[in-house]
Amino acid sequence: MKSNLHFDLLVVGGGVLGTFHAYHALNRGLRVALVERNQTPLGATVRNFGQIVPSGMNLKWQRYGRQSLEIYKSIQEKTDISVRQNGSIYLASDEEELQLIEELHTINQSNDYFSQLLTAEQCQAQYPALKSSYCKGGLFFPEEMSANPREMIRRVQTFLTRFSHFSHFPGTAIIRIDSSGEVCLAEDSSGNTYSAEKIIICSGSEFNLLYPELFAESHLEVVQLQMMRLAPQATVQIPGNILTGLSIRRYESFADCPSWKTVKAREDVGTFWKKWGIHILFKQEEDGSIILGDSHEYADVSERDTLDFDIKEEISRYFVEEAGKIFDLDNWQIQTQWMGMYSQGKSHDIYQKTLDNKVHIVTGIGGKGMTASPGFAEFHIQKIFSS
Repeated sequence: MKSNLHFDLLVVGGGVLGTFHAYHALNRGLRVALVERNQTPLGATVRNFGQIVPSGMNLKWQRYGRQSLEIYKSIQEKTDISVRQNGSIYLASDEEELQLIEELHTINQSNDYFSQLLTAEQCQAQYPALKSSYCKGGLFFPEEMSANPREMIRRVQTFLTRFSHFSHFPGTAIIRIDSSGEVCLAEDSSGNTYSAEKIIICSGSEFNLLYPELFAESHLEVVQLQMMRLAPQATVQIPGNILTGLSIRRYESFADCPSWKTVKAREDVGTFWKKWGIHILFKQEEDGSIILGDSHEYADVSERDTLDFDIKEEISRYFVEEAGKIFDLDNWQIQTQWMGMYSQGKSHDIYQKTLDNKVHIVTGIGGKGMTASPGFAEFHIQKIFSS
């Protein structure tokens, strides 16, 4: 063995969930090591829209998301992690969607989560490129944020180096963990060993490399998303997170609305957007480019290799055609396209398993990662280190 380093906490997985577990442990004064098998995270944390939208979640996860807003804001005040508070808006395209946003607004009032109902004219004034033929009204959440997904996590990890008791090991793959002794022992692929009082594993569905038997019975599924980036716009500005009618028909927060079941029952199950799990989102980056998407395909984690990794041109065309009905953009040139992937539970909202009261596996947070991870990680660290 080449070395034996000791920590209070070893976090395996440098995505948003693992990184914020490390952040909250550091705030408690713990000696923390963050280990990531790639030189920089390449998974779901960097392959998403960068939308931080508690408004789309059920009440339990909305609480974590709202706490995340405060955490992001606190770090952004100390260093630029690319977070911008430009709000989120849900744009209704018909009377059913208009009814749903009105009902969600009422629910938000009872949850003490501030939102504003906007008329079609007010939406048009706020977003001049919005087509009046599409919008029937909107629901705006001014507290919500967006971030550059390819920059944010790298900048947060750089911020963590300000803590003298933080160690970062990028490009390091943990291949073995032993929690049977007084402390946990971990070994990486280069033969280095690490000992820790506790280990948290946040390595997505890849925890099967360490615990294949647990992985096999985890009831996780993999979700694959397709999205694109449009070239920078010369004059059009659409700040914040733009969620449209299909998002209203998809997001779980709307499932609490009284008319939800009726609206869903009327939908045509044979539509293209239903087949590919599509809802249209816009998020403009600081350089004027626009992230547009997305679609959803599903497979059990044991069958993740059955998902086709090719970009589907028919889905890309649909994104552009539908987006063209919503906004008047200067430039529809596709700059790049990619697939994202995350894991989620089929029967639970997050996967958690504790071994020997020392190793804590937490993964399968689904599409909630960017929004809810900071808040959830704070709760989880408190729970682990208060017991």
